[in-house]
Amino acid sequence: MSYECILVDVKDGVGTITLNRPKVMNALNVTLTREVGEAIDTLEADDAVGCILLTGGDQVFAAGADIKEMKDQSFVDLYQKDFPYIQRDCWRAIDDARKPVIAAVAGFALGGGCEMVMACDFIIAADNAKFGQPEIGIGTMPGAGGTQRLTKAIGKAKAMEMCLSGRMMDAEEAERSGLVSRIVAAEELLEAAFKTARKIASNSRPAVTYIKEAVNMAVDANLRDGLRFERRAFEATFAFEDCKEGMAAFAEKRKPEFKHR
Repeated sequence: MSYECILVDVKDGVGTITLNRPKVMNALNVTLTREVGEAIDTLEADDAVGCILLTGGDQVFAAGADIKEMKDQSFVDLYQKDFPYIQRDCWRAIDDARKPVIAAVAGFALGGGCEMVMACDFIIAADNAKFGQPEIGIGTMPGAGGTQRLTKAIGKAKAMEMCLSGRMMDAEEAERSGLVSRIVAAEELLEAAFKTARKIASNSRPAVTYIKEAVNMAVDANLRDGLRFERRAFEATFAFEDCKEGMAAFAEKRKPEFKHR
């Protein structure tokens, strides 16, 4: 498929989506977010892909929503359409993806950009990354997870301060607070993120899917229910050909050859 606002590439089991509106710092508009959703759905259906990498490149992820596009919208416009490019396209696709979705963030990830990367399974940040929800500065508020995912990730106090003041969080604070999984040098970001995505894609994909489901359940379920789901999922992996192959390879001191079933 050809896209107007993103670039898509598939290599070594990794589907990479790159936001591509450099003249406006990858500002999120209807076209871009729709295309991200479409690309994720396409990569989800591609048997050659085991992991999805979402990035804005090595300079900026996204400086926020395209305010010029949004400024004339009314409450009725947004309510009747359910803010369509957030709720039904891009974020829905990220939330529903069964394959892991990794965000690689350099530079600004603000407003909708921050909300987009928080919807991913985890974030690898460049040392120049900055995260924030600055919507208060234009008289509105986060509308795609900024008050919810940010609070779950870093706690009420920091999330409240950031949303109310518009303060940005640098990469070091984001890592300390649990928002990002790790930090790498800016010039190494895309290579490091791709290496991680490729490693995930090389693992048994049914097992990867179960792990993703189990970790996500831990966010919302109580511990007893989460442990029960984890135990049943663990037991179910013994029906996988990949489990038998992996254990045999370990015993024989060789690299496993997973068939993803």
